[in-house]
Amino acid sequence: MTAAVRSLRVSSDGGMQIDQLRALEELKSAIAGTQARIAVAFDASQRQAQAAAGVPVTEQGQGVGAQIALARRESPAKGARLLGLAKALVTEMPHTMAALEAGQLNEWRATLLVKETACLSAEDRCAVDEELAADSGAFEGLGDRTIITAAKSAAYRRDPRSVTQRASRAASERHVSLRPVPDTMTCLTALLPVAQGVAVHAALTRRADRLRSSGDPRSRGQIMADALVEQITGSRPGITGVEVQLVMTDRTLFQGDSEPARLAGYGIVPAGLARDLLAEGGGIGPGQQDELKVLLRRLYTAPDTGELVGMDSRARLFPRSLRRFIEVRDDTCRTPYCDAPIRHIDHVLPWHNDGPTSLANGAGLCEACNHTKENAGWSAKTLPSAGRHMLEVVTPAKRKYRSSAPRLPGHRAKASDAGPAGMGTKPP
Repeated sequence: MTAAVRSLRVSSDGGMQIDQLRALEELKSAIAGTQARIAVAFDASQRQAQAAAGVPVTEQGQGVGAQIALARRESPAKGARLLGLAKALVTEMPHTMAALEAGQLNEWRATLLVKETACLSAEDRCAVDEELAADSGAFEGLGDRTIITAAKSAAYRRDPRSVTQRASRAASERHVSLRPVPDTMTCLTALLPVAQGVAVHAALTRRADRLRSSGDPRSRGQIMADALVEQITGSRPGITGVEVQLVMTDRTLFQGDSEPARLAGYGIVPAGLARDLLAEGGGIGPGQQDELKVLLRRLYTAPDTGELVGMDSRARLFPRSLRRFIEVRDDTCRTPYCDAPIRHIDHVLPWHNDGPTSLANGAGLCEACNHTKENAGWSAKTLPSAGRHMLEVVTPAKRKYRSSAPRLPGHRAKASDAGPAGMGTKPP
């Protein structure tokens, strides 16, 4: 299939080029439908194998979603959603499945239909699927928002109580997240119940309007952003009482080298900005400067290799200083394709199997991946590497996936850094 697509000649005619794009899009949808059927079949075979091995019914199916996600080069945390989507399409939404396989509906819009009917019983979901009749071309030319509205309306007509209860439960999912954006900026996002979200925005808007009317030269957006930081941190304009870990080479710090630094929780920052952060104290409040200097001294990276200084411990739990080393080295969850925040520092070779509490045997994992690793049939080990820390994960289906620790400032890429063909590796 891959070879056939690669050998496809791009037409020189504009109309034919558009036809080729449409044909390939329909092929992608058909492939997504086949992937869903394979996922459901794999889930059934794994459950049968687990049942034959004596795994309790309540534990059967654990880790299946993670295996599916790894095979699709997705985060294991996304595996449950992929498997849930597949089961809903194959067993409960035949019309949507038919539209997907016929290329009339892409995988994302099929996901929207599944998501908006998730609160319904299997019977009601089938009824909504039939009402919407996606395979009849009813959604041809419609955008995502229109499709969501149609699915919500149909779901509400079938079972208004479940839809209302779902809205009530959504408040329990409130959270705050941070992601990097270009030009050393970040996007701080808060998922809040509608009343709270509107109230926060209205309060910031009122403050901005008041200051603007009194002659403040900042734009409304700038005032709102500054006010948010001030209200949360209690400091204007910096940040008080927050520890910042900055990884940089000695050349960048002392010799004006252009090698970028890495700010924990954000990512790569220009060398000049890193030096400015240090010169200004990085926004660190009183009592934090000494700790920052200690971290910087320990987090220097070696020339050419970019390796951190190693530490060792005989303790069952990783000491705080060693945890920091591993968190900085790994940056995000070390499972291939997963970039979730680190929540657990895991023994690659389990401690109960005489695995040492050491830098080499430690790996930063998110909570979901750490729990998945404990399921039957899963294993992990470190691999010899002259460069970055290398981890190999083996799934119950005997498939192997490799992950290299991300490159740190000062690293000089070598051919040996690349993982073997077909293996998953962490991006640089």
